Amino acid sequence: MVLFVLATNSVHTSEELSDYLRERLAPGDEVHAINAHPGGDETTAEDAREGENALKTVETELDSVDGVTVETHQFIRGNRPAEEVLAYGDDVDADEFVIGIRKRSPTGKALFGSIAQDILLGSNLPLRVVPREEV
Repeated sequence: MVLFVLATNSVHTSEELSDYLRERLAPGDEVHAINAHPGGDETTAEDAREGENALKTVETELDSVDGVTVETHQFIRGNRPAEEVLAYGDDVDADEFVIGIRKRSPTGKALFGSIAQDILLGSNLPLRVVPREEV
C-alpha cells in the first residue's frame, strides 16, 4: 500500500495530477488530496470554492480506480499552504507527495511557484512533480 498526498489548487491541476496517478495506483493505495489557503484577508470565498471544486475533481477522477481510497481535506487555518501540506504528510505517514507545476520558459524554470518550491525544499519524502499545461 502506498499513501500519496496530492496537493492541488485548481480543477485543472486536479485533472492533470489524477491522470498521472491513475497509471500508478494499485488496489490498497490511498490518495489524500489537500487544498490549503492561508486564511484571513488572503483567502476569499471564491478561493475556498475553487479549492472545494479542485478536491471534488480528484474524487471524481479517481473514483473509478478499483481498491483505491480517496480522502480530501481543505485547510484554511492561518498557516502557509506548504506548511499545511508538509505537516499533513507527516501526520498521515505519507509515502509520497504529488504536486503540479506550470510549464515555464527556460528562465522561468529557475523558479517554481513559492508553494511548490517550499514543498520541494521542505520534504524528506519522495516527490513527484507533474508539469501541467496552462489553460
